[in-house]
Amino acid sequence: MTNPSPTTRTSRRIAFAAVAAGGLLTLAAAPSAAADTAAPPPECVQYHSSWRYTHVSNGCESTVAVTVEYTDGQEASCRVIEPGGWATFNGYGPQLNYVTGLRVCAPDSTTTSDG
Repeated sequence: MTNPSPTTRTSRRIAFAAVAAGGLLTLAAAPSAAADTAAPPPECVQYHSSWRYTHVSNGCESTVAVTVEYTDGQEASCRVIEPGGWATFNGYGPQLNYVTGLRVCAPDSTTTSDG
């Protein structure tokens, strides 16, 4: 294996710097998480999915409104979960419609959590 030429190394560094700068500009222009309803919830919100149910728990110190995303694009209702509480959503079912993650949702069409 040969070492890349100094010109190749310099070109790669410039390309990397350009990509990094573009990413920082994107982050600086992004709206806050409170305004972005497509944002993931904080890390203190966790879920466990099984065939029948998906349980979402709120380990945060504040209330969160979340919904579950599925592989087939199915929409789950938005639920408000109090600190220390939990909510139950559909699981992945017989068609193996797996949960891909959680996202913050607009609290205007919410129901209260189960726990």
